[in-house]
Amino acid sequence: MKSKGESGEYLCTNPPYGYLKDPDNKKRWIVDEEAAKVVEDIFKLCVAGNGPTQIARILQECKIPTPTVHAQSLGIATRNPMPTDPYHWVGDSVAYILEQPVYLGHTVNFKTHRQSYKIKKTVDNPKEQWKIFPNTHEPIVDEETFNRVQELRKNKRRSTRTGRTNMFSGIVRCADCREKMYYCTTKNFDKRQDHFVCSTSRIKGKEACETHFIRAIILEQGVFHHIRTVMWLVANYEEKFRAALGAMQKSEMKKARASKKKQVNQIERRIGELDRLFKKVYEDYANQRLSEARYEMLSSDYEAEQAELYERLEMLTTEIEQQEEQADSIDRFIAKITKYLI
Repeated sequence: MKSKGESGEYLCTNPPYGYLKDPDNKKRWIVDEEAAKVVEDIFKLCVAGNGPTQIARILQECKIPTPTVHAQSLGIATRNPMPTDPYHWVGDSVAYILEQPVYLGHTVNFKTHRQSYKIKKTVDNPKEQWKIFPNTHEPIVDEETFNRVQELRKNKRRSTRTGRTNMFSGIVRCADCREKMYYCTTKNFDKRQDHFVCSTSRIKGKEACETHFIRAIILEQGVFHHIRTVMWLVANYEEKFRAALGAMQKSEMKKARASKKKQVNQIERRIGELDRLFKKVYEDYANQRLSEARYEMLSSDYEAEQAELYERLEMLTTEIEQQEEQADSIDRFIAKITKYLI
């Protein structure tokens, strides 16, 4: 299995939802048109501002069969039994689909492992241990949409009790303290009363930001006005706009990249320090200078901190790579604006 996975062969028995095995070549995947359309809709619904639970509810209302039901209707054996409600989608299934690079046309191996052949339970591997082989089959989702969805998933939006949401929920930040701003609404509010408030203003007993807020309708109007201004500049002064944006972007990226690399160095030093501390704690425990209860408590704390640091390190590394790949982002940005110019 390891040899197959390292050579880029598929390791799963059945292709993921949206794909089928090629009848003429079992080692090749082809697009399942019916399921692929559902996958495309799931990504579109996420980009439109819907979370996994909301998307699951929409799919259920539209009477879309679940992946298990769809597979069994094609005569494919599945691990899960046939559900009582063939249209009962759950948020976890939708979230899983939204996170899979396989829909970009890539093969991803070694996402999980088993601790022993005696234990059936699988354990997730960190992303740095994955083996990714690009462009091995036809993509269902384009890279721009996929990356946009991952960005939105990082800023998860919680539904309000009223069921109302806003296109900027989860991404608005305070201009002073840079922390998130919460979307506030009630059943007694008119739309013009919905607003965003700085999250740190709710912290008691700590130095917090003042109660900064902005009405949602004002924020929307301001953003739309800015978009129209940018479109007018591109339409009338494209070359000057390109030069000015390039200079500004280069300056901002340089500062941001330096800050992130500094954080990466600090995290890597702390991870190394934790490795040394863990080794020392283990030696103390082995030499009976430390009780078992104390050892378990310390080792658990060190492992939890290290796991959090690895997650933060991965996120920073990805952000740095994305910034370094943005050399042609201005051209893509202008091309997208030009597409909507009348």
